[in-house]
Amino acid sequence: RPALLARTDYIVEGPKRITAFVAAAKTKGDEGQTLCIRTEDGGVTWEQVGWIGAEPPEDYGYAIMPATIRLKDGNYLSFVRRGGRFDGKKSWWIEPYVSSDEGKSWYLLKEPRINNAGNPATLTRLANGDIALAYGWRSPPYGIRARISKDEGQTWSAERILRTDGASWDIGYPRTIQRPDGKCVTVYYYHHPDQKERYISSTIWNPARIF
Repeated sequence: RPALLARTDYIVEGPKRITAFVAAAKTKGDEGQTLCIRTEDGGVTWEQVGWIGAEPPEDYGYAIMPATIRLKDGNYLSFVRRGGRFDGKKSWWIEPYVSSDEGKSWYLLKEPRINNAGNPATLTRLANGDIALAYGWRSPPYGIRARISKDEGQTWSAERILRTDGASWDIGYPRTIQRPDGKCVTVYYYHHPDQKERYISSTIWNPARIF
């Protein structure tokens, strides 16, 4: 492929082993298709492990910016940012894939397909074993949303709306950590009516309140 389109998404799995999840240009050079790569020698060399899903159509479609976590059974769960065309109309969403063979092959989970108008997700393992999913919402009302899974990504809670006061769609790209007190801090870039330019913002929220 003619180019790599990397966004930070990797798992340190040993002193010299890192598994990373990136995107490459499609065969003819347009954006993009996700894949799993790995180093076993501390980054000196890298090998392609497997593509995450099929190559999107050349006329319009992309699969980029994965967000990945290792599940308790050793499988990988990855949410991929997607774009495509349906019935002549463009659409943008995120969807989950699972690999049970160290990233060589991947299958698409039926749920949840989240039509957030195009924004990458972030996955965070919580102290109680749950998984937190956060993502930007680029349709009115613009903002940031989250969900929780208690069964390793097989099912998810209803959305929790973290905020809905965005001035435009130009927001998102979240990252989440959990504080010692159990609350989550989700950081993202944002556009608010009170600010002319985009800026870095955050929301503190309690994942226990989703259920």
